[in-house]
This record gives sequence, C-alpha cells and structure tokens, in this order.
Amino acid sequence: MNKIEAQKLLDDAELLTSAEEVKRAVARMAQEIAAELKGEFPVVLAVMGGAAVFTGHLLPLLNFPLEFGAIEVTRYGNTTQGREITWRLAPKDNVKGRIVLVVDDILDEGITLSAIHDKLKEMGAKKVYSAVFADKDLGRKKPIAAEFVGITVPNRYVFGFGMDAYGLWRNLPAIYMLKD
Repeated sequence: MNKIEAQKLLDDAELLTSAEEVKRAVARMAQEIAAELKGEFPVVLAVMGGAAVFTGHLLPLLNFPLEFGAIEVTRYGNTTQGREITWRLAPKDNVKGRIVLVVDDILDEGITLSAIHDKLKEMGAKKVYSAVFADKDLGRKKPIAAEFVGITVPNRYVFGFGMDAYGLWRNLPAIYMLKD
C-alpha cells in the first residue's frame, strides 16, 4: 500500500471513538487497575506492537511500583485475518511466582490472549490479569475475558490507538472502523 492508498483508507473510515473518549477510557482503566493491584508489585507485559501506544498512555497513570517488559505474539501480521499463533518475543522468567498484568490493544477472538495466559501460567505466574483497550463484541463467548476493558467495539475491523489496518495507522489518537 502506498501513501495515497493509506490516506484513502483513513478518509473512508468511520470514526468510532474520539481521542478525548480514548483518554477518558485509559484514565478510568488506570484507576480500576490501581484499585485491584494496590499493594502488589506486578510484572506488566505489553503485547507488542499493538499495545505500545495504549501502554505508553497507561503506565504513567499507574501509581504503584511495577516491573515492565514486553512480549510479542501475533496471529495477524499485516493482514486482517487471524492465522496461527507466532511467538516473536517470549516472556522472561521473572514472571514466576508473580502477579502479571498483560496489556494488549484489543481482545478480538481471544485466541492470542488465551495463549498468552496459558504460557504465563505454565511459567509459574501466581495470577494473570488482562487489560485490553478494546473488547470486540462478537456476539458469542470467547475463551478468555479481560479483567480491565477500555471500550467495547462492534464486530468490525477497527484501527487507531495502537491497532492497525494492514500494518498502518497505529499512531492515531482515536479509533476508526474500516468500511464494511
């Protein structure tokens, strides 16, 4: 995709959540997470690359000590269809016996987040929480639910605030939907 096509993708998209609404959702989530993890010393793992933007906004709002790291696991690559899970950066062994908070951009079908939880539990994590900025309403049960959710989005392909469309537009401060 070239620059003109990328711009057309955004121009044709529908605004779902404004930048101001995004900020309010992140602030609310930070309060909820702080209330739940008060007194803990968790390992916070950002799922790269989608969670980079969300994590960058969330971490400064968390008012407790934490250890930060990243993992990278994907089912999408630069496509809009999920495939087999690929681990690019596995969790470190510092999760053993610890509370872990996994931060991700979107809970879509739940397959990736479920695999992350399974891996962390296998590695000895004491408890695993999930914070996702967006939870997609698929109209059916998922294999996992996030404890902390910023917004619920319809069953459409969404992008912005860390989520991409064909590898593009993660840098947007608002959330958009692709045309049907």
